[in-house]
Amino acid sequence: MDTGSGPPPDVLDDAEARTRYARHLLLPEVGLAGQRRLAAARVLVLGAGGLGSPALLYLAAAGVGTIGIADDDVVELTNLQRQIVHGFPDVGRSKVSSAAAAVARVNPGVRVETFDQRVSAQTADALVAAYDVVLDGTDNFPTRYAVNDACARAGIPLVWASVLRFDAQVAVWWAGHGPCLRCVFPHQPAEGDVPSCAEAGVLGALCGTIGSLQAAEALKLVLGIGEPLVGRMLVHDALRQSWDTLALQADPECAACGSPVGGGRGARLGAVALALPVPAEPVAVVTARELSIEMRRPHPPVLIDVRPEPERAIVSIPGAVAIDLADFRSGEAFSRPELGSLGTPLVLYCKTGVRSTEATRLVAAAGWGYAANLTGGVLAWVREVDPGLATY
Repeated sequence: MDTGSGPPPDVLDDAEARTRYARHLLLPEVGLAGQRRLAAARVLVLGAGGLGSPALLYLAAAGVGTIGIADDDVVELTNLQRQIVHGFPDVGRSKVSSAAAAVARVNPGVRVETFDQRVSAQTADALVAAYDVVLDGTDNFPTRYAVNDACARAGIPLVWASVLRFDAQVAVWWAGHGPCLRCVFPHQPAEGDVPSCAEAGVLGALCGTIGSLQAAEALKLVLGIGEPLVGRMLVHDALRQSWDTLALQADPECAACGSPVGGGRGARLGAVALALPVPAEPVAVVTARELSIEMRRPHPPVLIDVRPEPERAIVSIPGAVAIDLADFRSGEAFSRPELGSLGTPLVLYCKTGVRSTEATRLVAAAGWGYAANLTGGVLAWVREVDPGLATY
């Protein structure tokens, strides 16, 4: 069943849409192009329960154009302790129907495709094939393994998580780029070997933490940004409030993905082209207090503000040179006399340090010499050095 008319050909053509997604558009890693990728994306959420609930709401709020929801269950009173996509009036209603209605309330422009069925080895291949990313919020091992195998065959990234009591694990299984579920857990546990949440309990808020993290991983995969949890597993203990990271490796003998990759497996192109980004090299950094000392020395570094003029008009660090990030991207910045001669030490900053990190990497790639990024940007300077300046 489909609900919603889905996104228009260009979801950002009208002012209301741009206003709705303004906080995404401000992110250099997203922007207009990234928001259009989200609008074109198709994400399948398996299970409209504890993990699926927050994931569905944040995927819808983010503007993912098409969201699939698969679940064969109905809402029960015991679900309401953690399954926030449902409310008391939904008790007895099918979960996919209740979840679809909640998604529509959050973002009526999202197309919702519902599957009131239990996913099995017989149905998984056809179901996942229509989507770009799959998010696993299921609560039984046969479904988890069937979905993993189907995603491995199709080369589709699977955002997986597990919660029980106060513990959780999260990973992205993506055959061809890293391990799949069977690489790490080759044998499906026998029924009764592992207690369920119904038997052992689960902290409701933990589901919100982990489901939201799954949504973030799915969005990163669609956008092709950051470092998805491919080849890594996050392990969370909510009682200790600790996070650990385990390194994982693909098993060449894996029954699901161990055969040689061929035919483009692991690089599937759907409605959007999924990209696994290469981890960026770290850059040198300087704190606001350190910079304030450096700027008082006889030969201070050249301080560069990479923000556009409207932001610089609000607040700038005294003595900074204005060179937009776009000029570093085009290479024009390196012909500017304000930079000094090749090898002159540079410190770059923006509002919070994200854009200037990119500019600092471009300086390093150009072989200019020493360049550092101001940690926290101009906001850190105002907070730590000169509180009398304006902020925004």
